[in-house]
Amino acid sequence: MSQLTSLISSRDVPFHTFEFFPPRTEAGLVNLLDRIRRLASEPLPAPLAVSVTWGAGGSTADRSLELAEHVVKMGLDVVLHLTCTNMAKEKVDQALERCRALGIRNILALRGDPPRSEEYAVSSDPTPDFFKHADDLVRYIRAEHADYFCIGVAGYPTPHSDSENEEDDLHWLKVKCDAGADFIITQLFYDVDGFLNWVKTCREKGISQPIIPGIMPIQNFASFRRLVNLTKCPVPDAIMAELEPISSDDAAVKKYGAELATKMVSQILGSKLVPGVHFCTLNLEKSVRTILENLGWSSAASGGRSNSPAPRHNRLIEDDADMSNGNGSTGIAINGNSKLSPTTQLKALSISPSEASQLAQWGLTHNTLPPTPKAGLGGKGASTGATTEDSWDEYPNGRFTDVRSPAYGEIDGWGSGLKITAAQALKEWGTPTDASQLSSLFTSYLQSSPQTPTTPFCDLPLSPESATILPHLVALNSSKLQHWTVGSQPAVDAAKSDDPIHGWGPRGGYVFQKAFVEFFVREEEVNRLEEKLKKGDSQITMYAGNKQGDFKTNALKDAVNAVTWGVFPGQEISQSTIIEETSFHAWKEEAFDIWTEWSLLYPRQSPARKLLEGIAGEWWLVSLIHHDYKDAEGLWKFLLE
Repeated sequence: MSQLTSLISSRDVPFHTFEFFPPRTEAGLVNLLDRIRRLASEPLPAPLAVSVTWGAGGSTADRSLELAEHVVKMGLDVVLHLTCTNMAKEKVDQALERCRALGIRNILALRGDPPRSEEYAVSSDPTPDFFKHADDLVRYIRAEHADYFCIGVAGYPTPHSDSENEEDDLHWLKVKCDAGADFIITQLFYDVDGFLNWVKTCREKGISQPIIPGIMPIQNFASFRRLVNLTKCPVPDAIMAELEPISSDDAAVKKYGAELATKMVSQILGSKLVPGVHFCTLNLEKSVRTILENLGWSSAASGGRSNSPAPRHNRLIEDDADMSNGNGSTGIAINGNSKLSPTTQLKALSISPSEASQLAQWGLTHNTLPPTPKAGLGGKGASTGATTEDSWDEYPNGRFTDVRSPAYGEIDGWGSGLKITAAQALKEWGTPTDASQLSSLFTSYLQSSPQTPTTPFCDLPLSPESATILPHLVALNSSKLQHWTVGSQPAVDAAKSDDPIHGWGPRGGYVFQKAFVEFFVREEEVNRLEEKLKKGDSQITMYAGNKQGDFKTNALKDAVNAVTWGVFPGQEISQSTIIEETSFHAWKEEAFDIWTEWSLLYPRQSPARKLLEGIAGEWWLVSLIHHDYKDAEGLWKFLLE
């Protein structure tokens, strides 16, 4: 394996790197490995390196190292992200030694969450943090491993939330570089002119390390809005003006996102200020594949072949001019410069040249079309790479999707846990000391109170779809019932796919939903619901579990419940939301961790800390699905009457 700076200096053409996070399920890992192989195989250009993320506090340490090992075995260079706060120094040492054993030469040194003071520590006898900041980690790696590792650090074109201003932020970037950093990967941005000016300012400050801009294609409007809210990343008005009219058309937003990213990359590389780009994939394939194709970096025209083609049936091969207005312009706004609105071509009816080349080469070699099954639930039946479709999990992505998806559980690339700062959380959530105050918090959020714009489980305002079942949600969250809801959807029977409230996916289709609700309750209420189900309603499936691992369900073993699906022109029925035992357990672990993380906002032994720790340790998470999607009130009658 090589150091990233050596790889960069050996190239005289622009490069790209990919970023992936460790999937939450075994099936997701199997499918991600196929996805990485495809993205690193002809006709697409191989990435210079693949970066693997690392959860704050080492929360994904084992899974991150497992994914990194798989990528190394593919013959690809790896950049392992490594945080250093709120975890034992020994975990950092173990990760670095494991990297050396695998031959990994590149580390992206990150701070992670702010270190906790003794008063707010997890245990009553905390070990002081060895590392306080990312520059501490950079110095430590240099001291312990000399020049074995090529060390990267994060840069922020929009100042980090902990920085006082841009000047302060650049000061700390210079500190990290002077501590021994070799390269910089930036936070995402959408203001290209602002980014290029920031690069010039870095150079004026004496920061000479290669700067690699982080590019995150817009995947859907909801996740884009959430990410912008989290990062406080400024978005040019022209981009928002073009996104708003297509916000309910997932296919159009995804296409727009790829076209926008293409033009951003072209402008950035055309400046000659940076040597390459870093794609934040969110473990999805379609957008980055399209961007590479649009940039002309694919060798499809020369007949390159792939070991893992994506099956497509009866589709048109897209013209390279699809993005053009006839004058060589893409019509996508960069810093306000745009004359055209984005096209809304149905991607379901077309295929890119590189994908068509892959399919044709496979057919010529094997005299057949490749089959389409996804790796099975639970990770059984590992795929060989030639059997996995590349974009079956594109609409939508995030927690409410298929557990087999590599993107399962990741909505915005921000990871799990609390999505706002501690100061903001304390302001909006207060200091609850009993269950009734928690009911008031959840109810206040549902009623769109300005004092409660978020909860620990949702960092955006209530969706228009949830508003259609608002009276039921308010009743469940009341002090009387104390069913604190963290996920729900109404029953929907054939809404148009471009419906502004319920729609998703390409235009021209219809979408369906089963009513679903997820909430936290005491154990005695779980027992009551279990008995009530035994007496009658066969239309309802329940999954319930607690942090200790106790589990109850009335579902058959290995049952799979499609709760959201769509029918679109030119493609098979798409099941975008699937709930079953594996996905429930994967989410349950994260859900209880959110209660624990929330509790850490308060001092040890405080009433608020004790309350939230008690809920994490004693309450249950319950998911209920009503299978008759034509009965809009069935689920709510079961719960409330």
